[in-house]
Amino acid sequence: MNPKDIVEIFTDGACSGNPGPGGYGAILRWGGEVKEISGCDPDTTNNRMEMMAVIEALCQLKRPSTVILTTDSRYVIKGMTEWISGWIKRNWKNSQKKPVLNRDLWEQLLQHSKPHKISWKWIKGHNGHAENERCDQLARNALEDCR
Repeated sequence: MNPKDIVEIFTDGACSGNPGPGGYGAILRWGGEVKEISGCDPDTTNNRMEMMAVIEALCQLKRPSTVILTTDSRYVIKGMTEWISGWIKRNWKNSQKKPVLNRDLWEQLLQHSKPHKISWKWIKGHNGHAENERCDQLARNALEDCR
């Protein structure tokens, strides 16, 4: 596959208080093009903002794509690669037989990820990774807009 056909997505979420006002940021890179997106919610959680960053980034894709998605959220990575199939089998109950938190966003994330071939990549946050630092800045700027 031509590397120009791969979409790189970097995401991050931020929250002031948990819950509290939150923001998300994402960078999409493909074929020499770069697009930055961000948004906020006045009353949310950090995990919801991490998920919204991924959802909104995937919504930017106009056709099925091969994606390398990089995030510092173990919650998003584990949810999509380890937990979601069990939640669905158990009718959206977790291993303690309680309703899955953020089910609305997990369902959206699942729907928006289906057309794509996604490689999920975790990186340590706040560790000098240029794109992660930029996404963090986008998320924090968006959070301030929501206050």
